[in-house]
Amino acid sequence: MHKPELVLPAGNLEKLKTALLFGADAVYLGGKDFSLRAFAGNLTLSEMEAGLAFAHERGKKVYVTLNILAHNRDIDKMPPYIEELGCRGVDGLIISDPGVMRLARIYAPGVPVTVSTQANVSNYEAAAFYRDLGADRIVLARELSLEEIAEMKQRVDIKLEIFVHGAMCVSYSGRCLLSHYMTGRSANRGACAHPCRYKYYVVEEKRPGLYYPVEEDERGSYIFNSRDLCLLEYVPQLIKAGVDAFKVEGRMKSPLYVAVLARIYRQALDYPHEQGYAGPELQAWMKELQAVATRPFTNGFIEGESPSIQDINRQEVPERADFCGIIYGYDKERSMLEVEQRANFGPGDPLQIMIPDGPIIDLSLQNLFDEDNNELDRARHPRQKIFIPYEKPISAYSILRRVGKHYE
Repeated sequence: MHKPELVLPAGNLEKLKTALLFGADAVYLGGKDFSLRAFAGNLTLSEMEAGLAFAHERGKKVYVTLNILAHNRDIDKMPPYIEELGCRGVDGLIISDPGVMRLARIYAPGVPVTVSTQANVSNYEAAAFYRDLGADRIVLARELSLEEIAEMKQRVDIKLEIFVHGAMCVSYSGRCLLSHYMTGRSANRGACAHPCRYKYYVVEEKRPGLYYPVEEDERGSYIFNSRDLCLLEYVPQLIKAGVDAFKVEGRMKSPLYVAVLARIYRQALDYPHEQGYAGPELQAWMKELQAVATRPFTNGFIEGESPSIQDINRQEVPERADFCGIIYGYDKERSMLEVEQRANFGPGDPLQIMIPDGPIIDLSLQNLFDEDNNELDRARHPRQKIFIPYEKPISAYSILRRVGKHYE
């Protein structure tokens, strides 16, 4: 049975390294222009070059997004940028606009093109259309069932990629005008304000000043506030259907999120799938995923139209893990881990260390120190360099996290 590629988000260079070290086969990222995540940090060309070197040294890949719906004013600036990406050796371009795809074929003819989910490919004729245009791979619309995905793979000779985890959109595969209408920030040009997460009321024209909450019960309809997609338990079936790549959403999420998602889906892909997943393994994986979730999960449309796509009651997720820091080195003279702090933590907290390609270990923190060897009661300052006594080195880019009660 073939093993699909695992593709993780890389909102910046740090997340790129985290994703690859924790199990991703490839990452997707945006440059400073033409990407659909304008607030993800994104990478300069020099950072992209460093990321490419880091990935290629490990036999892994980097895909660059050019997936805005381009306007005339964008087109003149694209050829030199596309040409530059090709010269720097990116492993693929992710594109939604046919005009941008045409430019990619002209100015970077040797770089494979993946059709973005923004293109809304939801049938085999559309897949064949993009194949005939020279696309190497298609990220299918999220609104497809397992049967539809399998049929598309049987009918069209092209690689298929699907989203298996992350935020869903109230609009069909992300095509939304609501953000631009309400805030002036276009979702289709990378600046979504996520108005689907706002709390809404209805006002009747003859009753100004009276606000009626938009609610739902078993008889009502609720269109906003979607759950997060999680298809972990369907991985064996998706592999059998012939899916070539599994993609995780989340370029704006933390390195902890990236590390957990890469680690869990890597384990799921490496598991012997013939008999499906054993219950204890699946439960343990789901507990890890829920620790970094912001909303309850849904299986989306994988079994057809689903009643569980919307978070009707704004359900709270279980107590979440906190991203406390990243381990960047080891001071041998002082026998201390060097940590860059990201959240307030200190002695007595239930801490764990996630090691790339290794176990999760409990950390009993008794003392911590600053760069000048002053003992601290807690790590309080963002990105402060902290030193923690420890008997042996830990791999760089290990994650320090605080866990909740559901781990007990």
